[in-house]
Amino acid sequence: MQIIFLLIAVSTLLALFFLVSFIWANRKGQFEDTYGPAVRMLFDDEDNIKKDK
Repeated sequence: MQIIFLLIAVSTLLALFFLVSFIWANRKGQFEDTYGPAVRMLFDDEDNIKKDK
């Protein structure tokens, strides 16, 4: 029975850690530009093409 209390305490602390990490990342602006990285790889880098030739 003691192990259940230990597991509940550890899982609660772990969940709290992830919640604080998410709030911190959200305040720092990590999730503001969700469209840009998805299409960035579709654009050609014209500077690199000119340097190779």
